Amino acid sequence: MAKLLTEMLKGTLEGIILASLSGRPAYGYEITARLREQGFSDIAEGTIYALLIRMEKRGLVDVKKMPSEKGPPRKVHSLNTEGLEYLEEFWRTWSFLTERLEQLREGGK
Repeated sequence: MAKLLTEMLKGTLEGIILASLSGRPAYGYEITARLREQGFSDIAEGTIYALLIRMEKRGLVDVKKMPSEKGPPRKVHSLNTEGLEYLEEFWRTWSFLTERLEQLREGGK
């Protein structure tokens, strides 16, 4: 099951991160910690950082450097208008898929 879960997460992780940011802005490690608290224990921190960079380049998140008590400033990510629109589309698509999958599970009714 772990391998299948990993494969399925690859296609949805961007939406999951945006959903996490819809609650409040966060930096990479904080997002990873939130997701792990919610049961996504196998998500690597490096994966989150790579996706955050990609989402920043695509204009889905805004980034603000904030001072850190330890080390260099942290990049705090927040959901912007484009990211919110993408997240809404993600949820519409998710609903469509889950409805169809549930129909299949019930025998195609």
